Amino acid sequence: MSHIEIRNKIIELTKKYYQTKFGNIIFEPGKSRINYAGRVFDEKELVNLVESSLDFWLTEGRFSEQFAEKIADFLGVNNVILVNSGSSANLIAFSALTSEKLGERRIKPGDEVISVAAGFPATVTPIIQNQCVPVFVDVDIPTYNINVEMMKRAITEKTKCIFIAHTLGNPFNIDAVMELAEKNNLWVIEDNCDAFGSTYKGKYTGTFGHISTISFYPAHHITTGEGGAVCTNDEYLAKIIKSFRDWGRDCYCAGGENNTCGKRFSQQFGTLPFGYDHKYVYSEIGYNLKMTDMQAAIGVAQIDKLPEFCEKRKTNFNNYNKIFNKYQDYLILPKATEYSDPAWFSYIVTVKEDAPFKRDDLINFLNNNLIETRNLFAGNMTKQPAFIGKNFRIAENLKNTDYIMNNTFFLGTYPGNTVDKMDYIETVMESFIKNLM
Repeated sequence: MSHIEIRNKIIELTKKYYQTKFGNIIFEPGKSRINYAGRVFDEKELVNLVESSLDFWLTEGRFSEQFAEKIADFLGVNNVILVNSGSSANLIAFSALTSEKLGERRIKPGDEVISVAAGFPATVTPIIQNQCVPVFVDVDIPTYNINVEMMKRAITEKTKCIFIAHTLGNPFNIDAVMELAEKNNLWVIEDNCDAFGSTYKGKYTGTFGHISTISFYPAHHITTGEGGAVCTNDEYLAKIIKSFRDWGRDCYCAGGENNTCGKRFSQQFGTLPFGYDHKYVYSEIGYNLKMTDMQAAIGVAQIDKLPEFCEKRKTNFNNYNKIFNKYQDYLILPKATEYSDPAWFSYIVTVKEDAPFKRDDLINFLNNNLIETRNLFAGNMTKQPAFIGKNFRIAENLKNTDYIMNNTFFLGTYPGNTVDKMDYIETVMESFIKNLM
């Protein structure tokens, strides 16, 4: 047999393997765990992964190119730079804005960056890692997004950037943020990791700011295992972002390519000898954060399912609303930001102060009945061990953030939570409330 024939046979066997291994999983109420998130895939992801492994092109290759193009087409953006995680996406998105190539607009050590403490650390850590000062603004309940009026009052002469996430898929007030940024000449980074597919005024989140980021961790809207992306419509920023991703290299040749610019040995850089090989000129203090082609191969199949996944997340959110509406005497239910259509990452619930039970009473009951929950990530980030003693500023107060830390949790809206699972969650909730009576 030729290698092509063997390859084709491997692909056919891969399809059969998927059906045997993953195709017949049955949910058993009270016995099967209901995860808050997870992978949803079929034979196409597995086939692509095997195909890429047979290519044995281990860094960026044909699948990476396809994946980046599909993301760009979906969002309608000009530049998509693939990276190895959503956290890396946030790191290089912010780091790019510290580049000396940006002149007076560059972010420098000591500059302030508007953020929130009720979220995931990866939105904030790049600010600290670049020796800048996070300014923590409180959030509103029940949108769980930044308090706009407090944000406006938090701006000082030192403020250079707004770097916030669309909380759990719910877009923040983009009009207010962009208007404030334009008025004060601020950069805006949209952490779109939990909101890939959400819209604001009919336009996808991740397309409003100067830079946006996506995560492809298994909990997110689509997955490549580990992986992420940085998006921008600014061609100059895109080159800087690529440089930070690729060791700080000045050259923009793709992997395996040489002399794309036609001036590889005929330029002057720094105090290097004239004509020093451009492939080994470094203009930024960068990293190596590239995605592998095997990861991208999974993403090529996953992104075709993104519209369907988003609709299923919205359906699950609405099903949760039907379950929890009857308990509004005890619980604060989530609310979409005005003008938005969230592809909800999760269904977020806050226990009221006068409820006859505590958050931990409810989540322990749910988890004991094999229904996974999560808190709103770090709760109040300023109280986390890693942030104690770090250089940050609290804008006014974090009253709602503290309340969320103690009283809020979320359940999974991901497409793997099917109708039978939602029915089971409804039964368990009824049992919990009945036990209180």
